[in-house]
Amino acid sequence: MFDSKRFMSTHFTAREEDIPVPDMKDFFEPKEKPVWRVRGLTGYELGHVNQAAERNRNMDAILDGIASSVAASKADAIRKLIGDKDEVPDDVARRIEMLVIGSVAPEADIGMAVKICKHFPIEFYQLTQAISRLTGQGGATKKKPQNSGPT
Repeated sequence: MFDSKRFMSTHFTAREEDIPVPDMKDFFEPKEKPVWRVRGLTGYELGHVNQAAERNRNMDAILDGIASSVAASKADAIRKLIGDKDEVPDDVARRIEMLVIGSVAPEADIGMAVKICKHFPIEFYQLTQAISRLTGQGGATKKKPQNSGPT
């Protein structure tokens, strides 16, 4: 039987993990191990990740609306500047958001996440897979230290 009282009184923290990124070693200090620390997401954060895919799908409608009110040459220029929906698959949009939220050290903003996706795609997928796995494991609980017994 599920112990709801114990569950409700338990303090949870995000699970974290260091992911080796050896191909990115040039961007770490010379004697530092090239690892990227990531964490699992909360349900709210996972909702933001899922909204990133929705925003990505809506971008095409927004661009069509803008394009309908300006000349074709300006519409093409706007599309090139902003980017087409087809240029960013929904899965990639989700993963970019996931990397921004789930990066612990170094922290990543959207520009960094996009650049990693573009130039280090294997590491990009490894990092976001780790974030997904940690998220799926749920929050970590702190174990109370046990007494060593009678001395």
